[in-house]
Amino acid sequence: MAQARVKARPPRKESVFGERFAVFAECLLTGVWIAVACLGVVTYPAAFAVGARHLRRSTGHEGGGWREFVVDFRAAVRGGWIVGLVGWAAVAAVWVDVQAARAGIPGGPFVGAVGLFALIGLAVAGLRAAAVWTPGARWRALLADAGRRTVLDPAGSFLLVGGLAVVACSALFVAPLAVPVLGAVAAAAVAVEERYRHR
Repeated sequence: MAQARVKARPPRKESVFGERFAVFAECLLTGVWIAVACLGVVTYPAAFAVGARHLRRSTGHEGGGWREFVVDFRAAVRGGWIVGLVGWAAVAAVWVDVQAARAGIPGGPFVGAVGLFALIGLAVAGLRAAAVWTPGARWRALLADAGRRTVLDPAGSFLLVGGLAVVACSALFVAPLAVPVLGAVAAAAVAVEERYRHR
C-alpha cells in the first residue's frame, strides 16, 4: 500500500533557480560545441545556427544532444560556408580601410569608421539569421530578413553588439572564457529574435 502511494506521487518539479541554471549550463556547453564547429574557419555561420537551434530545442524541452547537433551542422554548412567566406572577405575589406585610415590617406578615417560600422551590422545580421535557421532554410533569404530586423529592431541589435563585445573582452583578458561565452551570444540571438517575434 505504501509502495502504491509512493508510485502515485506526481514527479517533483525542478525549482525556477535549478531550471535557469540548467539553461545557463546548456549555453556554456553549446559555446564549446560552437567553438569546435568553428574550427573549419568558414563554418562559423553554420556553427552559430546549429547552436541556436540546439538552444531553442533545449528551452522548448525537446530532445537533442551532440548527435542532433552534428546532423544539423551538416545541413547548415552546405550553404553556410559561402556566408562564412563572404564574412571573411568583409573583414579583409574593413582591415584595408582601417590601414588606409592609419596611413593618413584623405578621407581614410571616415571610410574606416563606415567600414567598421558596416562590419558590426553584418555580424549582427548574421547572428540574427543564425538564430532562426532551420534545416532546409536558404541563407540568402535568412540574411535578407535578418538585415531588415537589424534595422527595424535597434534595441535587439544593440544587445547583440554588447554580446559580441563581451566575447571580444573575454578573449582579450582570459582567452579560454571566450569559448563558453559563444553559447551565451547564441542564446542572446535566440532571445532577441523571440522578443522581436512577440512584439
